[in-house]
Amino acid sequence: MLAAEAAFDALCKDRSSDLLEAYEPSVRSSWIDKELRMVRNAQPAVAHFGGLLGTLYAGFDIWLGQLGIRLPWTLKHKADNTTLRRKSEAKKIDYPKPDGVLTFDRLTSVFLSNTNHEEDQPVHLTLKDATVPVDVNLALYDGPEQRYCPAGVYEFVEEPNGKPRLQINAQNCVHCKTCDIKDPTQNINWVTPEGGGGPNYPNM
Repeated sequence: MLAAEAAFDALCKDRSSDLLEAYEPSVRSSWIDKELRMVRNAQPAVAHFGGLLGTLYAGFDIWLGQLGIRLPWTLKHKADNTTLRRKSEAKKIDYPKPDGVLTFDRLTSVFLSNTNHEEDQPVHLTLKDATVPVDVNLALYDGPEQRYCPAGVYEFVEEPNGKPRLQINAQNCVHCKTCDIKDPTQNINWVTPEGGGGPNYPNM
């Protein structure tokens, strides 16, 4: 509503270059800012200190905020891609195979999402450096893109010469943008595909 009011006010005054300059001050002076500031440390506290201590800290911080006492610091989130451990530091997980009743394989789930992209459009998932997936991600992290993607978009295939290569099955993409967030080297470039393609979720 505040954005709409700022846009309406700007259009009425025939100001197009600074269309929403009034939006931020109106948010800062509204109840939205007060409520967001009160809970700003809640999730970062759990991420930093764990479930028990983090929840206790967050509850204490919010309680003080309700009394009008604001702590002078704000906890910061770590970028998700910086928290990935190297394969030498992690134990390999033996995941059970999908049973087809409660758990399903990724391609079946992609099919149920009714995901579709036009075949003749430019691929919306590209790499900044094509050597990074094998030389860095696979070598140091055991290719996390083949696990964190819920749709099987990324898979390492073996070339005729026996060397691995990252294959991107962009048609499967369900637009969760996990790869854009979690890729340890931020090497994947995710852009919006043409024509409104993507998941449809017809049964939701």
